Amino acid sequence: MDTLLSLRVFCSVVELKSFTAAADRHDMSPTMTSKHVRSLENRLGTRLLNRTSRHVSMTETGALYFNQAKQTLEALDEVEAAVGNTTVVPRGTLRLAAPLWFDNAPFSAMLAEFDELYPEIRFDIELSGRLVNLVEEGFDLLFRATIPGSLDPGLIARPIVDMPFKLVASPACLDRIGRPRELAELNGQKLLLCKGMHIGAAVPFEGAKGREVVKFQVGFESGNESLLRLVTLEGMGMAILPDIMIEDDVATGRLEIVLPGTAEIATKIYAVYPSRKFLSAKVRTFIDFFIVKVQQINREREARNRAPYGQQP
Repeated sequence: MDTLLSLRVFCSVVELKSFTAAADRHDMSPTMTSKHVRSLENRLGTRLLNRTSRHVSMTETGALYFNQAKQTLEALDEVEAAVGNTTVVPRGTLRLAAPLWFDNAPFSAMLAEFDELYPEIRFDIELSGRLVNLVEEGFDLLFRATIPGSLDPGLIARPIVDMPFKLVASPACLDRIGRPRELAELNGQKLLLCKGMHIGAAVPFEGAKGREVVKFQVGFESGNESLLRLVTLEGMGMAILPDIMIEDDVATGRLEIVLPGTAEIATKIYAVYPSRKFLSAKVRTFIDFFIVKVQQINREREARNRAPYGQQP
């Protein structure tokens, strides 16, 4: 049996979660689709898929094999296109993982515009606060906001844009505890902690006196930045949240920035993908598109900030 075709059939079954749908894609019967998958399993001596009458899922081995097989097929398609002097058209399913706070209007608009430009790419997006394993879980791309040097050295991490995380609180909270004038006054204050930031109760800031470590009292923890924003709005305490997430709240007075320019953490958004020689056209195209759109958004934001109060640029 044609091993290359079997690989393509197996990947289609995984992406479509159906033997029947994969059979339609490859213009063959469901029975032949099953034979291709069984041929791979026999060749490898292990089960790749769990099958029930209504559900298809990957085994742990199947997930690893799928990720490698998909990369191999994408690289082969691009090499063949280059040799044949034809344009490589981005296509296929793009599995993307990103923080929960990517659930915003600018990012949604990006996706809609990209979909119009590249209709042959299908998105499978997970927004969560958990740390995903790109290789084992079969993700193509991860957007991550973190400090430099904290990412897995076995992965490629391309810096995209600065994304400061700022210390904020509601006016009611600050009326209750007072508005700090220096970092030392933050010691012992209640912090609503985001688990995904790799910080704890002791938070380093760059103050007027150099690097200072503030020792907060952690009163709430969550990996969900959206929930942290909501409880911060309710006045439960202070939180360190991404600038893009709280800028509207700050502009309308629902939140206040505590010690602006001082009580913040300098992070960047990175595009993270597995370290490999060939980067698929769909991933490369989306990263390049994302960078252009983020730069455009930043220029528009800077223009708004420079505009006189009450006027739009």
